[in-house]
Amino acid sequence: MKVKIDSPMGRRQYSRRLGCIEPVFGNITVNKGMNKLTLRGQTKVNAQWQLYCLVHNLEKLRNTIH
Repeated sequence: MKVKIDSPMGRRQYSRRLGCIEPVFGNITVNKGMNKLTLRGQTKVNAQWQLYCLVHNLEKLRNTIH
């Protein structure tokens, strides 16, 4: 795995990954403390995750307006 990441193509792919999706999960789990799903069952967990994402998107929207 280290060889793949250290190659030029691997570095390009890894840098794009960090720029796209990783900060979203970090913000939701670490900064907001939403790191545990408290419900059971796929439908309930999906609904809870969608609420977490909604909070994240509303915060992004609020920050762009102000």
